Amino acid sequence: MKEQTIAVVLAGGKGSRLEPLTRDRAKPAVPFGGAYRIIDFTLSNCLNSGIKKILILTQYKAMSLDRHINVGWQRYFCRELGEFADVVPPQQRIDESWYQGTADAVYQNIYTIEKELGTDKDRPTYVVILAGDHIYKMNYRSLLEFHIESGALATIGVLRRRRAEAARQFGVMEVDTENRVLGFEEKPADPKPIPGDPEHCLASMGIYVFSARFLFEELCKDATRRGSRHDFGGDVIPAILPTGKVYAYPFRDENRKKDLYWRDVGTLDAYYEANLDLVSVDPELNMYDADWPIRTYQPNLPPPKFVFAEEHRRGYALDSIVCAGTIVSGGRVERSILGPQVRVNSFAQVEDSILFAGVNIGRHARVRRAIIDKGVHIPAGAEIGYDPKLDFARGFTVTDSGVTVIAKAEGVERFWESERIMI
Repeated sequence: MKEQTIAVVLAGGKGSRLEPLTRDRAKPAVPFGGAYRIIDFTLSNCLNSGIKKILILTQYKAMSLDRHINVGWQRYFCRELGEFADVVPPQQRIDESWYQGTADAVYQNIYTIEKELGTDKDRPTYVVILAGDHIYKMNYRSLLEFHIESGALATIGVLRRRRAEAARQFGVMEVDTENRVLGFEEKPADPKPIPGDPEHCLASMGIYVFSARFLFEELCKDATRRGSRHDFGGDVIPAILPTGKVYAYPFRDENRKKDLYWRDVGTLDAYYEANLDLVSVDPELNMYDADWPIRTYQPNLPPPKFVFAEEHRRGYALDSIVCAGTIVSGGRVERSILGPQVRVNSFAQVEDSILFAGVNIGRHARVRRAIIDKGVHIPAGAEIGYDPKLDFARGFTVTDSGVTVIAKAEGVERFWESERIMI
């Protein structure tokens, strides 16, 4: 089955709600958990599920993402065995437009998908459509098995959500008792409940499995349909419901915790909360599961180091994640995530914050409830996050919950100009 399957990862969204973190990179390329990128979770799911034919469709600000895939992921695939993780920018084979929607992105790459799957019409082949900007663990092999056993033409991954929570937030499926999809509504105000469960509904995860030939035919129809937004959830799925062979597949979590874990870190506050949860004693997301590893690019850097143990000058980190190459030199770090090659200098304080690669915190500086992008230097004695109004007046972004976000070159000098790492 895995040899007959190709995964198409949609990684071309702007991620405008994550600005300024997406000012210079695509949303799937945004760092997460110190050492990872958001897209690493989808790609790790593919690898752990045995799917090793992957096309990653990019569009906006793709250079950082392209570099990350080529440097960090190619070692997991053997081209001679037909394995690959290829980054595919818009090729304009159909016309000169950019991708007009999720369905159009796949439609414009039918030629590439067919070429990689082979042209044997008698051979059953499957296409798994995935989003590259969500945090979760899922076995796509089980999803494929469900798709094949049910005889479906299309299968949609769904989450069980409270109706009040899903209202105006998700596409919602109406299903029968056998999980056959009867209807689909895009962000309805009053979601249809699950049969026998009036409090919950089934929300779309943006994950789809199609029989390849059927998918290509429907995408060609959608491309000529006047008024279509060329979106899977809004256009393609509703159009194929009359076939009676569209099924919903309830999300089965590989995170192995009490509650299902799936996060759309599409806003700065959601991103901040999901990251900071990782430093808790028992985080919701298990990053230490050897049976379902999350892979990424690991730069060749020395271990983190903590120096000075004087009474008033002590380098330490509590309840924190500290990545390779980082030096906490006489500073204090609490409940924070420090990316690679960060430096926290003497008498500095970092609390409840996320520091990307190469950030330098000057002496006596204080940082609290902040997200600081790659390579930023916080000057000695500066205070960040203690006065949100002052931070906003300085030109920094301040979220609704009061988190201060500093972009790469926003009012502070760059640090670590030599030997930059590809993060």
